[in-house]
Amino acid sequence: ILRFTPAATKIINLIPSDVGRPIGDIVPNLIGYDRLLADVQAVLNTLAIKAIEVQSANGRWYMMRIQPYRTLDNVIEGAVLSFVDITEIVRIRDTLYKTNELLRLAVVVRDARDAITVQDLDGRILAWNPGAVRMYGWSEAEALAMNVRERVPPGLSEDMKSLNKQLCRGDIVAPYQSVRLGKSGEQLSVQVTATALFHEKGNVYAIATTERALAAPELAGSVRARK
Repeated sequence: ILRFTPAATKIINLIPSDVGRPIGDIVPNLIGYDRLLADVQAVLNTLAIKAIEVQSANGRWYMMRIQPYRTLDNVIEGAVLSFVDITEIVRIRDTLYKTNELLRLAVVVRDARDAITVQDLDGRILAWNPGAVRMYGWSEAEALAMNVRERVPPGLSEDMKSLNKQLCRGDIVAPYQSVRLGKSGEQLSVQVTATALFHEKGNVYAIATTERALAAPELAGSVRARK
């Protein structure tokens, strides 16, 4: 190491006494990046500039550029590392990525043939896709004013509560066959896949379900008889 600016000490671990030490002795203060020596050596071997996005321990992002250092006599004397703060660019990029992911998810939910619903832990319906409108008959506006208990026959309400408790504990519930009520009062046999939705802190805040109407052969195969 020949020299460095004060700003560099905030990004990688450098102190004045590091001048004169091999760069391989320095432990970069960067998250998930441990190729500093190898990348510097690669630039010196190929004379090709290398640009790498790195994150410092305080959470900020930088574009690190490693390029050969030429003297006035056009002699390669070493490499120069520069850091440009790109934290805001990364934040915007991540936001756009998440937005695009949500848009793609919204298209999938909108176009799905199955009924896809979301309910909070008190049973209030929070989301109701076009597939649910077609299957059950309630419009989205009507469904969002309902509680999921209004869609479950009385004899199955305790089973649904038990399954919801399992989901709230973080248990995985296998897809199961059940019955749901339609707007006209008919009972529809469906296969239900239920998934707990978690806050960033790890707490369950809602339950999402995908409900698929069962065809006649599937219904016949699920009937049990006893003497």
